[in-house]
Amino acid sequence: MIEPFRIDIPQADLDDLADRLARTRWPNEVEGAGWDYGFPLARLKELAEHWRTAYDWRAHEAELNELPHFTTEIEGQRIHFVHVRSARPDALALILTHGWPGSFLEFLDVIEPLSRDFHLVIPSIPGYGFSGPTHERGWDVVRIARAWAELMSRLGYERYGAQGGDFGAGISLALGAVAPERVVGVHVNYLPTRPAPDAGIELSATDEARLDKVRQLMANRPPFQALQALTPQTIGYALTDSPVGQLVWIAERFAQWADPRSRIGDDRMLTDVALYWLTATAASSARLHHDAPRANEPCQVPVGVAVLPHDITQSVRPLAERLYDIRHWTEFERGGHFAAIEVPELFAADVRDFFRAVTKDG
Repeated sequence: MIEPFRIDIPQADLDDLADRLARTRWPNEVEGAGWDYGFPLARLKELAEHWRTAYDWRAHEAELNELPHFTTEIEGQRIHFVHVRSARPDALALILTHGWPGSFLEFLDVIEPLSRDFHLVIPSIPGYGFSGPTHERGWDVVRIARAWAELMSRLGYERYGAQGGDFGAGISLALGAVAPERVVGVHVNYLPTRPAPDAGIELSATDEARLDKVRQLMANRPPFQALQALTPQTIGYALTDSPVGQLVWIAERFAQWADPRSRIGDDRMLTDVALYWLTATAASSARLHHDAPRANEPCQVPVGVAVLPHDITQSVRPLAERLYDIRHWTEFERGGHFAAIEVPELFAADVRDFFRAVTKDG
């Protein structure tokens, strides 16, 4: 059963948030430390004070409620999604999947341009936001992909495309693997490629530099990733109890993963942070780092890749082509990890170009 859904956070939860922010217990900071020890204290105090005194959740909640929200239950788990139908009855359906520390909010700026050509389904990953929390083991990328296939079937879409970044890329590729007869193609804006010394492929200097970056990340696993992959419950206690803890946990990722030329407004980021806080999904969202294996079956449907210059890593095409049927490859001149927020026009155009090509070929 699919039911309409409306966002309506209890006022008591908002009052509790304001009270906790007012009573924050701040650490000291080494003078002139900058980013040497982590997120700068002055910037975090600025964000926290803005969240407490100027940010208006109700205004953003009202704007979000202008979208058509729905929920359904799949395998005992509530799934929240936005469903925007195109004015074109014959439009291709497209399921857009976010990652961590994102949410369905990542796609707000591309709904209008993409809905000209696609029926859009924008779910929240199980354990995230209004699809959370999860209550059992096993919600890995493959299980989520199977849930997406069931969701699209319930909505009456027999053929559709998939798009994603971060975890959304893995889920979208897994969807192409578990439902290849229905998925016309997968577009991703994040596709890690690991070094393959035995591949026998001659790589360019640019590709080698990209692999050096990957090697450095593999040798020095980011602390947030290690904590969420190894002990998501442990870090979840702190993030669920302290709004400033939840704020800095996500704000640091926005600061480090976005293109410095991209202007992601504080209110936009705070809405994403608030979604995690108000749904108490810090721990359940972190569990995906613990539970997410690669897809069991290879994705054999056409794949399009958008490479962002300021993303965590940049894909190496010759290595990607060993694993996927690459039909489309775009090297963006700007943008980072949050492509649909940072460069929505470029993102929407690239998604449109890819699916036009694969549906024409098909």
